[in-house]
Amino acid sequence: MYEGDAVRRHKETVITATRKSPATSKSPVIRRTLTAVGCTTALLSGVAACGTVENLTAGQKVDQAVGGLGEKKSLAFELGLDAKPSALVKLAGGAEAEDEMPVELAKVFTELRVKVSVESRKPLADSGEKDLVGTGMSVSGPDGVLAEYRLVDGYTYYRADVAAFGKGMGFPMPTADELPESEKALKPMFEGKWIKVDSRELDRAGKDATGEGEDGKGKASEADPAGEIDSRTQQKILKAVRSVVAREVTFSDKGGSDGVERIVAKASFRDLLTGILDKLRPLAGELPAGAELPTKEDLKEAPDEKVAVNFSLKDGDLTRVSVDLAKLADDPKGAKLPLVIKFGEAGDVSAPSGATKLPAGEFGGLGNPLTSGLLGGF
Repeated sequence: MYEGDAVRRHKETVITATRKSPATSKSPVIRRTLTAVGCTTALLSGVAACGTVENLTAGQKVDQAVGGLGEKKSLAFELGLDAKPSALVKLAGGAEAEDEMPVELAKVFTELRVKVSVESRKPLADSGEKDLVGTGMSVSGPDGVLAEYRLVDGYTYYRADVAAFGKGMGFPMPTADELPESEKALKPMFEGKWIKVDSRELDRAGKDATGEGEDGKGKASEADPAGEIDSRTQQKILKAVRSVVAREVTFSDKGGSDGVERIVAKASFRDLLTGILDKLRPLAGELPAGAELPTKEDLKEAPDEKVAVNFSLKDGDLTRVSVDLAKLADDPKGAKLPLVIKFGEAGDVSAPSGATKLPAGEFGGLGNPLTSGLLGGF
């Protein structure tokens, strides 16, 4: 199988980003998103050159475009649903009228945008944790930013539009003046101002709150290597999965206009998932504790549908990836629910001025019921 330099560079980028980046270690959403987006594009591009002549040509274009992401020093990707609220209501609707998703809530979900940015002093494929200038994530709704944080120079910066967040989610949030005495330190955040917390303190507080990483003395220990996948196992996983993708996925060039080229990768979702998990089962003992793989019985419930992933390239750069999630629904009811990932330059990841410093214990992190709903759960 052909594997170009771009593929190798991107594989290294994925492994580095998901294993070492402070963004991935501090936030579930960044970790999940980078892993999903990075591994998917790495695997698809890694097998792009296998197959027919058409697949070879289309696949190489995706290969080069994905590899180009690792050559950038500034990168952002934004996730959102390119769908109408009515489509989400139709897909989420239950058998009874009272089970239907409210249109207002569907509107919130279809207008939500999650943007992750990273900036480095070196090309991302060659970057380690110390090379990162800053990383950040923002969650935006129809009226602007709902919540945002940045990781810069060892500090985690937060801000949130608490009232707008509560309104969108359908539950009231207290105002700054209504905070209980024990939460008064959070007043600046409830006023929409930036606060900052030492990232190491926040990480330790999170471990204390969830009981993770205890060393038997009641204190959180340093990061447990057993909770990570080592590079050797990552390589085994990539090799195993890529062999399945090579067999199950086909690439085709659909042309384009205005300098934008569209390439489509297609595969049976169930066959792809079943093949991947069959390859991973022999490696189960090398995976972190708690990383249980679905059983073959579980996979019988997976949709037996052909799923298409659409790649958009402009001047050779990857600008957009989309997949219709409705294809995976038990009954799509004719609705379309495209999940879209857009790539571009990183947004502002600098340290905000005037941020109020809080001890991690006062902020509370994952253990604080007020802040966990706003930020810890993203």
